[in-house]
This record gives sequence, structure tokens and C-alpha cells, in this order.
Amino acid sequence: MTTTQDPTGTRFDPDLRKISLTVVMGTIMTMLDATIVNVAINVLGRDLHVSLSTVQWVVTGYTLALSMTIPITGWAIGRFGGRTTWIVSLALFGAGSVLCGAAWSAGALIAFRVLQGVGGGLLMPIAQTLLARAAGPERMGRVMAVISVPAMLAPVLGPLLGGVLVDHLDWRWMFYVNVPVCAVALLLAVRLLPRDEEARADGCLDVLGMALLSPGLAALVYGLSQIGETAGGGRATAALALGAVLVAAFVAHSLRRAGRALIDVRLFRDRGLATSAAALFCYSVGVFGVLLLVPLYSQSLPGTSVLDAGLLVAPMGAGAIVTMPLAGRLTDRLGARLPGVAGIVTVLAGVLACALVDLSAGTVPLAAALFVIGLGHGLVTPSIMAAAYRTLPRSSVPGAATASQIVVRVGTALGTAVIAVILQWLTRSGGTGAEAFAGSFRWALAIIAVSLVPALLLPVPRKTA
Repeated sequence: MTTTQDPTGTRFDPDLRKISLTVVMGTIMTMLDATIVNVAINVLGRDLHVSLSTVQWVVTGYTLALSMTIPITGWAIGRFGGRTTWIVSLALFGAGSVLCGAAWSAGALIAFRVLQGVGGGLLMPIAQTLLARAAGPERMGRVMAVISVPAMLAPVLGPLLGGVLVDHLDWRWMFYVNVPVCAVALLLAVRLLPRDEEARADGCLDVLGMALLSPGLAALVYGLSQIGETAGGGRATAALALGAVLVAAFVAHSLRRAGRALIDVRLFRDRGLATSAAALFCYSVGVFGVLLLVPLYSQSLPGTSVLDAGLLVAPMGAGAIVTMPLAGRLTDRLGARLPGVAGIVTVLAGVLACALVDLSAGTVPLAAALFVIGLGHGLVTPSIMAAAYRTLPRSSVPGAATASQIVVRVGTALGTAVIAVILQWLTRSGGTGAEAFAGSFRWALAIIAVSLVPALLLPVPRKTA
């Protein structure tokens, strides 16, 4: 999508700005909702008169619904078009938000959170598809920087917003706050998104593929979430085994269907998508482990609140906002490898500082280290995400966006599970709290370092004469 003043298609023209604004307004709500409820678990249990294990499904149900819905995104876009699928997904998410706010019991709240997750699971891959198609290879880095904004802000703003709402208003406002944002996002979508021109009325849903992949991903995510639970060992093992079998069966099924599967795994033959997915997976495992450790450390200090824990993560978001626009421009000019590798190295320096900092000295040194992590994070995510789409044909973008979101979702769940188990193990081994946190940061450091290998293999675009 270009203007007559920009025949090469390298400028961020008004049409692309409109699409960018629309998708950011839609995706930021779903990203916030993944974290905003975490701070209110105790309040929900008290007000709904249920145990914490029951109310935890308010979070788990949303996460599992997200995971199960993501795989059908590529088919939905091909069958109904990106614009139509986006509007329907927003409407589902908005309806789920209203119903969650009006929930009369824990069971009703969990059910309505699942409805929210069904709508929310489609939005991020649709957003990436809409932007990638509109931008083309020459502007891919900049649009991926745009779509990364909600992901950067959610871990910071979610706990903060949740803490403020729970402290000053009823917990129902955690869901009602979505409604005006959703209404604006729907209005923008109707007015600004281009008409669907690539929908195929004959697109058939791969029912067997969906029956294998969606529950397989849900089982994997659930199993990973249960690893750190004292009484969840047996459930975690069973869920992980089931998920691994179902996902493996889906891979075999996809290869047999030769491009007609729910997700064509042959897309990973593309070097850009394969190396991007591998780097994002390893990086997500490590960095989301860090995001778990920081609020846990803050809440272990005397006299700190949930809001204090959220504030401690804020420097990471601030650092990311500084470098994210630079990442987009560098990626479009030089390719993804240089900014991606530079970002990972910067993140490694910040995590190393977290591991070495004297935690008894207070939170200021840790906040400074998190700011450094944020500077690197702002370089990593847009550049490596952009690499997934630069060399793919337009028709393959929905499938690639879906596959990328699955990789990040599983990596995120694995990161929080692994680091939680490591922290518990180090704590039980007899070390002090500071030693356990420092050791956990070192493990996260090692995991993030692995992502350098695929990042160094990211393709470099050929220079044109």
C-alpha cells in the first residue's frame, strides 16, 4: 500500500498509519488482560467465596482459550478476510469483557473469560497479518515495531492498572475498562481498515488438524503452568505428554496434507521464518523468566505491595520504548540480524547485572539493570519478528503469523515454568533468598544466550543496485 509520492513503498504513508493505529488499539486490550487479573486473585476469591485454586482458573481459562484459538487464525483470514475476522474477534472480546464485569459467580466469570480468550487469541496474529501485508518487505521492521508496543507495555501496565483499579474501585472495573477501548477500536476498524479482497468462499477448515493442534497446545500450556505447583506434578506430566503427542501428530498430519493443513509446517523451510521462530522461542523462555523473577523478588521485600512490584518492572518498558523505533528503521535498512543480535547482547548485559547486583541494597540497582534489559528488548522483538515475513509470499503471511504466535505462547509458558522450578529448587537447596534469585537470573542468562545462535543465522537482505 503506497502513495503516488512514494513509488518505492518505503515511507510510512497515511494508509499504513491508519492500519497501525487500528491494530494497536485492538491488541493492547488483550495483552493487558493477560496480566491485569493476576494482581486480583485474592480479591476475587474473597468476593466470590471460592478457593484460590478455583479462582486461578480465571487466569488459566483465558490463557488456554487464547492458546486453543490461535491455530485457526490463518484459516479464518483466508476464509472470511482479515478485516471481517478482526471485527468479529473484537466484538467477541468486548462482549466477553461486559459479561465478565457482570459475572455473578466464579463459574460464570471463568466461562466469560474463556469467551474473552477466544476473541483475544485471534487478534494478535490477525494484526501481524494485516500490517505485514500492507507494509511489504521494505517497511516490515517499522510495522513490527508498531505491533510490539502492546507486548512491551502489557507486562508493565497490566499489574499497575490492575492494582490501581482493585485498590480504588470494584474488581469488575478490570473488565469494564476494556469496553470503551473496544468500542473505539471497532469504530476505527470499520472506518479505516481496507475492504477484504482476498477472502476465499471455498476455504475448507482442516477439522482434524484443529482437533489435534488446538487441544495439543492447550495441554502443553496447562502442563507448563502446573509444573511449579506442589500438587500439580502428576497433572503436569500427563498434560505435557498428551500435548506433545497431539502436536507431533499434527506435524505428521500437516506434512501429509501438503499445504491444506490448518498450519502448513513446510513454511519453516523458509530460512527467515525458521531462524526467527527459533530465536523468538529461546528468547521468550529466558526473558519471561526474568519477568517472573522481578515481581517475586520485589514482593519478598518487607513493606512492599503488588503495586510496588509492578512499578519495579516499569524501567524495562521505558527502555524498550526508547529503542523500539530505532529497531524498526535499522531492520528496514540493514536487515534483522544486526539489531537482533545487538539487542540480545544488551539484554544479556542487563540480566548479568541482575544476577550480580546486591539485592540487599534496595531496588534502584535492579531497576537500572531492568532499564538496560528494556533497551535490548526494544531492539530484539521488532527486528526478529520482521525477519519471519520478509521473504515469504503474501499468501503465506497468515500461516506464518499464526505459527509465530504459537511459538511465542509456548515459549512464554515454558519460561515462567522453568524459572519458577529453578527458583524453588535453589530455595529448597538451603541458599538465602538473595542467592536463589541470583542463581535463577544466571539460568535465565544462559537460556537467553542460546537465542544468539539462530539470531546469527537470520538472513541479510541482498542490496539492490
